[in-house]
Amino acid sequence: MKHLRVVIITGLSGSGKSTALRALEDIGFFCVDNLPVILLPKFLSITLTSSPEINRVALVMDLRERSFLDKYHRIFEALKKKGYKIEILFLEASDESLLHRFSETRRTHPLSERGMIMEGILLEREKLSSLKKMADTIVDTTSLNVHQLKDIIQRRISPASKFKKMVINVTSFGYRYGLPAEADLVLDVRFLPNPYFVEELKHYDGNNKKVQKYVLQDKGSKKFLEKALSLMDLLIPLYEKEGKVRLNIAMGCTGGRHRSVVMANKISSFLSSMKYIVNLNHRDINKDR
Repeated sequence: MKHLRVVIITGLSGSGKSTALRALEDIGFFCVDNLPVILLPKFLSITLTSSPEINRVALVMDLRERSFLDKYHRIFEALKKKGYKIEILFLEASDESLLHRFSETRRTHPLSERGMIMEGILLEREKLSSLKKMADTIVDTTSLNVHQLKDIIQRRISPASKFKKMVINVTSFGYRYGLPAEADLVLDVRFLPNPYFVEELKHYDGNNKKVQKYVLQDKGSKKFLEKALSLMDLLIPLYEKEGKVRLNIAMGCTGGRHRSVVMANKISSFLSSMKYIVNLNHRDINKDR
């Protein structure tokens, strides 16, 4: 058996394959998008001989390569016989969801030769039916947002025993837009000084250095940050001890553009310095600009 784990991400166009690839990259996979399937054996051979430190790779392969359907089965089976561990992760979604996504992004479907998106969706679903039967893991992304999809992919591909460190998702948000549904811990920072009421700062967000300085120079902010980091230092090892492999931390202020962004950045940097895998998301930073 080759000591190289190979995950092939495939499935319907618009189902979230790029997001799945980024999710695996976040947990240590070496990732490649749209590699022609005919080059896969050579790529794996070179990786094994020239980069022995790489032991996990993920590749997106799909109908963007016209010869993919004709060649994937033979190549995958030949690689398995040579001892490679090939896993197929197949993503799909409902026809209505895919149609909405293509309409929203104004992209054309790779199989809609006459410009009819639904025609392309149905044809692709038919052409990929055999590949779907070969899949080790199938994920329906119809009702998932980007962050939920990343979390599911990471859970499916790397179960708890495979993680050296917990994966932590840090999200800033605005209370006026509602709490993040997936949050495990929520910290309310609406008591901190608000840059929104400072004319020269209100149009910037929490990634701006002047906004950061304004928020962080306050004595209350400094004390809160000290206590919050201490809380993380206490809680996260205890969560890990209980077998939790992912933690969703949410930082909320009124609009989700200033104070919560500053504090989410600080929390994220602290956790990254502790060698955790951290996904940072500013959910509402671009709202009400």
